[in-house]
Amino acid sequence: MSTHELYTRAPSATNWQVPSAGSARFSWEYDDGRDRLLALYQKGKDKQWDGAKRIDWDLEVDPLDPLGTPDEAMSLYGTPHWAKMTERDRGELRKHYASWQFSQFLHGEQGAMVCAARIVESAPDLDAKFYSATQTMDEARHAEIYGRFLHEKIGLLYPINDNLQALLGDTLRDSRWDMPYLGMQVLIEGLALAAFGMIRDTTDKPLPQQILAYVMQDEARHVAFGRMALRDYYRQLSDAELREREEFVIEGCYLMRDRLRGVEVLEDFGIPKKQAEEYTEQSEFLALFRQLLFSRIVPCVKDIGLWGKRLQQAYVDLGVFELGDSNLDLLMAQDEEIAEKLDAERFAAEERDRVAEVDAAIRSGEA
Repeated sequence: MSTHELYTRAPSATNWQVPSAGSARFSWEYDDGRDRLLALYQKGKDKQWDGAKRIDWDLEVDPLDPLGTPDEAMSLYGTPHWAKMTERDRGELRKHYASWQFSQFLHGEQGAMVCAARIVESAPDLDAKFYSATQTMDEARHAEIYGRFLHEKIGLLYPINDNLQALLGDTLRDSRWDMPYLGMQVLIEGLALAAFGMIRDTTDKPLPQQILAYVMQDEARHVAFGRMALRDYYRQLSDAELREREEFVIEGCYLMRDRLRGVEVLEDFGIPKKQAEEYTEQSEFLALFRQLLFSRIVPCVKDIGLWGKRLQQAYVDLGVFELGDSNLDLLMAQDEEIAEKLDAERFAAEERDRVAEVDAAIRSGEA
């Protein structure tokens, strides 16, 4: 079935074209490179996987509760609209929210794939080009997986959110070679990682848990790559150049804060936009969710050297300034460990089932 038949509302255009303003850069230095980036490139090669095989697509998903979302997490919870809804209506609302979340993940991953390819094109150093080439493959796999989940398990998609599209467009239209790193690797990927992690750690549904755990294992490398490349480069910039990038981060963070409201979902349930915005602002769960979404962005921005007074004040205003002291390396290590533990548990269970099947066959033969 065509994706366009599954959209809740038609996208603004079949294809979105963003003019390219940057230059393609070639490097004729093939011998030397930064050891850290080359080690990350090697890890990127070693950790490639096939989404069609590593994920158990035979697992059933209830379209009316794809993620096991609790009532309290719904922005309508506690409102007059919620009280009037039947259980079937609430199931449809869960379906639409899950579709909206995973649709934004899908569109973001396509954006990440394009940005990674742009980094291959524009980065001046060959070691960065090498790693970005592996990341481009990672992001293609992620888009494939999210697209399959939405098509086969939920059967519903939402167009790209306006704020996500605006930040992605600003990132791609900028001619400076470091901006795809900053816009995608730090802001969009950082926000996505936090959202992935919250769902991964709270869902009791095995298929989305697998998808998110394995995608996050890749993303841990991507964020590490962005931090390394930008930290090295930003040490060389003037105060004025750093301020320009801080302004980009500030604007991007406000766009990202407003991205994950899901107002479009409530509009599809007949709630006027202004009232839908009020409900999302009043939701205690969404307020906590939006704050936690910056847990990966703020320490990364601080780590790469963008920490001027105006940027710090913006994070104070957003209520996320204290996240700058979070241990990003520990968070990334945990992402890797969770995916490896999930693999170990799955394969151990499969081995136990296989042994039990063999034992049953032997007993049957003896009988």
